[in-house]
Amino acid sequence: MDVFPAGLERPRVVLDVADYGDRYSPALVPGQWQRHPLLEASLVHVGLPEDVSVEIHISCGVPAGAATGTSAAVTVALVGALEHLHGHFIDRRAVARAAHEIETDRLGQQSGIQDQICSALGGINDIEMTSYPRADVRPVVVDAALRQELERRFVVVFPGGGHDSSGLHQRVIDRLRGIGPECPELQVMRQCAAEAVRAVTAGDLAELGRAMTANTESQRRLHPDLVSADADRIMTIARAHGAAGWKVNGAGGAGGSLTVLGPASPGTMESMLRAIAAESPAFRHIQTTLDMDGLRVWDSRTSDALPRRV
Repeated sequence: MDVFPAGLERPRVVLDVADYGDRYSPALVPGQWQRHPLLEASLVHVGLPEDVSVEIHISCGVPAGAATGTSAAVTVALVGALEHLHGHFIDRRAVARAAHEIETDRLGQQSGIQDQICSALGGINDIEMTSYPRADVRPVVVDAALRQELERRFVVVFPGGGHDSSGLHQRVIDRLRGIGPECPELQVMRQCAAEAVRAVTAGDLAELGRAMTANTESQRRLHPDLVSADADRIMTIARAHGAAGWKVNGAGGAGGSLTVLGPASPGTMESMLRAIAAESPAFRHIQTTLDMDGLRVWDSRTSDALPRRV
């Protein structure tokens, strides 16, 4: 974000959204969103100090529609930058709540809470939704060796295509009407989450893989649209190469992405990646790392231009 004094005969806000080739000055009229509603709604929600104009540059290495929480991450980053511009103390949990409110209240979309929390807090967390949208968050501590092994073996594959997580959420909600929170598939998914936490805490990646796979199969039973044919093709390859497990990301469905906990052998891992790439030219391996820091803010206008934890 570039900041300028107000009144220099320039637009109050310029949005430069590199991945879409968009550069424009939004009107910022609530409910009358132009090209990028999430960004525009974030600016309306937090606002700008009266004495500045801004140019906001946004890009992301993850393709749109990959169901990896990129919209939440971008919203958290933008809200954090705007709060810093106001001179406010940045409470990362408050930023996560604001990012969620922008999607749900401002834009009227269906949204979970975990993407915003993960983006703001970073690290590995056990997130328990106590009463939507409130949650208890318990950090899961791992040593450096386990973190490196997780980063080496986690493979995120984007099969290409469009993805509408809000619409898919709504279809699942419609199916669950009348069943309620005791739905057997939801019970299994809750158990899988608890098993995954225990597995990571114990450093048992075989057990983590089993929990990931069981969760995906429960998603399939919850609604057939949650696991796509492309995801099944990737799972078949992963299974043939001895992967520990796999899980469709986010809401699942068409497009989206799949996380595979690959085999322990580096050679077999490379063979699996080659087989996935050969399966379809649309299948893309997204390079990932575990972010242990979450939201950070730094200001090049100060003498200390290095990232500062907030």
